[in-house]
Amino acid sequence: MTPAELRRRRGAAQLLAGADESEARAPEPVPGADGWGATARASVAGAVAHLLAVQAQDLRAARLALRARGGAGAASDVDAALTHDRSLVVAWLMRGTLHLVAREDHGWLLALTAEQNAATIRRRLGQLGVGEHEADRAVTVIERALADEGPLPRPRLAERLRGAGLPHEGQAVPHLLALAAGGGRIVLGPVDAGGHAFALTDEWLGASIRPPDRRAALAELARRYLRGHGPATPADLAAWSGLGLRDARAGLAAIASELDADGELLDVAGRPAAPRRVPPRLLGAFDPYLLGWKDRAFAVDPAHARRVHPGGGIVRATAIADGRAVATWTMPGGRVALEPFGSLPRPVEAALRRECGAVERFTRS
Repeated sequence: MTPAELRRRRGAAQLLAGADESEARAPEPVPGADGWGATARASVAGAVAHLLAVQAQDLRAARLALRARGGAGAASDVDAALTHDRSLVVAWLMRGTLHLVAREDHGWLLALTAEQNAATIRRRLGQLGVGEHEADRAVTVIERALADEGPLPRPRLAERLRGAGLPHEGQAVPHLLALAAGGGRIVLGPVDAGGHAFALTDEWLGASIRPPDRRAALAELARRYLRGHGPATPADLAAWSGLGLRDARAGLAAIASELDADGELLDVAGRPAAPRRVPPRLLGAFDPYLLGWKDRAFAVDPAHARRVHPGGGIVRATAIADGRAVATWTMPGGRVALEPFGSLPRPVEAALRRECGAVERFTRS
């Protein structure tokens, strides 16, 4: 498989291969959680379910990820899905990082990742001087505050920790919140003027459904990962999920009859042919297209890798053309400023100018 074909196939799997915003079109049928005829691009919840999880430690970036895939026409669409219909939720899941997921996927993804994440969080809390007993007390305080007062943003919960004589500043607070979320008791749900608020899981999403056994959950993880990221390798699935390579291989082996193989690359069988091109797009920071595989050189030329991935876990907002990174971008004063890696063909430059306008309108919505 050539690098260009790999970019186009992965771009299509990522819902990035539809017509650009300047072209009038009906919602394009794409593979979704229920099959290739689903219109995942048509809704916020559909796009998230198709991708399985969207990194969301920066909610603004998660909104932009859904804009680029046609799922969100306005930033408020994402907030409404979190706040009003509750079809989406944010929690610490893959790699111990905040991810936006469909409400029905939260329980089983948490069951797969919680134990590993909890060990990492408690180790980090110990490094911050927060002992086991103190951490458990903090979780109790957080849960009681949410039970008594309803959804609360992080600053308000930090106040409750301070009132209980517990660590309430710096990195201790997000790690304590992550510990509470890892127990399945709290999630990030509603968005309002006070910020993104935490809520008790059962009160916000309803009584939890018992997750499938681990073997079935690994199979579902592999199936859903490939729908949004294929073609990919077991190492890609392990890197994206944060689980071990043995788990990744087990999940893929469980669905082997559903897959096509091209050497080490695996994909769900029956996927439509790769599109002729992936239109130019502006992707936000931490976009799934820049995080979904162990080796990202297919999309980011090694010569420009440090401009996109400068280190420290940062992934900058990036412009792509036919699936390849061609620029980074910032938004000083509410206007998009492109920083190309080199000269751009006129059609690409024109398309990215349209994207700049679309992003500016989106962020004001």
